Amino acid sequence: MSSTSDNQPDGPTLQIIGGGRMGEALAGGLVAAGFCAAEAMAIIEPAAERRAELAESLPGVILADTPLDNLDTVVAVKPGVVPTVLSTLATTPTTRVLSIAAGVRLDTLEAAVGAGVPVIRAMPNTPALVGQGAAGIAGGTSATGDDVAWARRLLESVGSAVVTSEAQLDAVTGLSGSGPAYVFLMAEAMIEAGVLQGLPRDVSATLVGQTLLGAGTLLVESGEDPAVLRAGVTSPGGTTAAG
Repeated sequence: MSSTSDNQPDGPTLQIIGGGRMGEALAGGLVAAGFCAAEAMAIIEPAAERRAELAESLPGVILADTPLDNLDTVVAVKPGVVPTVLSTLATTPTTRVLSIAAGVRLDTLEAAVGAGVPVIRAMPNTPALVGQGAAGIAGGTSATGDDVAWARRLLESVGSAVVTSEAQLDAVTGLSGSGPAYVFLMAEAMIEAGVLQGLPRDVSATLVGQTLLGAGTLLVESGEDPAVLRAGVTSPGGTTAAG
């Protein structure tokens, strides 16, 4: 095991298994939000080169190549790596587990980590990388209300989070998990439309990006129904209605 810091006075209380983009974003968000001090967090990342990068971007965070004992644990690896991670966790005492690996069900997670360990499953999305994520959360059979609340607070450090049943997580996956791709596709089409109408591509991209940001912010902060906001832009007989 390797670490960026030795002799931590109290040791870490939380570990994130997986030092990829999502793990890094989550760690940075947790520290920025005051959820967890850098020195109380460990990121478990087997690749030495990636650990060196994380040491630069997340100063103070403990870096290791194998899971640590008796910590709250976030599994932030790609679904294909989950079996390997879970086999390690099965032999490592863990206080509770939050998995953000897409498609890995609670019964699979619970069977792997052992009876009695609280497990929570979540489906976040990529805007968490800029602190604007959306996530659905479902607790397993041993997860208490406090465990689910802990997971919600954790994910709210990089956006918003709602509690659902596991059966509803498939809908969450399609809606907010995949949703950014649909927005990006619309952005591509809008940018291209601007170019076809004579705008330079950089100008079109700037206008589209700000339009999507502004519309999304207005939707969230105004509390208005989307249909009301749409009607407010769509004057009878106007250009928007014609479009």
